[in-house]
Amino acid sequence: MHELGTVFYVLDRVEELCRENDLTEVGSVTLEVGEVSGIIPEYLVDCWKWAVKKRPPALQNAELKIETLKAVTFCEDCQKTYPTLQYAKICPYCKSERTYLVTGNEYNIKEIEAM
Repeated sequence: MHELGTVFYVLDRVEELCRENDLTEVGSVTLEVGEVSGIIPEYLVDCWKWAVKKRPPALQNAELKIETLKAVTFCEDCQKTYPTLQYAKICPYCKSERTYLVTGNEYNIKEIEAM
C-alpha cells in the first residue's frame, strides 16, 4: 500500500511549510492525483484520516481534498495528444506506437488552506 507512504510524504512537506511560515492550523490540503498514478483515492483518504491524528495540532483537523489529473499521451509521429485510458499506447489518429505519457502519472500538492 503505497498510499500510506504518499500520505507521510505529503504530511512531512506540509508540516515543514507550517514551520517555515509560522502557520498554526491547516484547514485542508488539496492533492492532484493522476488517473494512472496507481494511487487509489479512497485508500489515500483512509490513510490521511489515520495519519493526521498522529501529527502536530496544526495538522490534526486538516481535510484531504483530491482532484484527478487526466492521463494524456503524446504521439511522436502525428504530434497529437489523446486520452490515455481510452486508447492506451496506440495512437487513435495514426495507429503509431511511438507514444509517451505526458500527464496523469503524478501527484502534486496543489493547495494548502491555512487558517
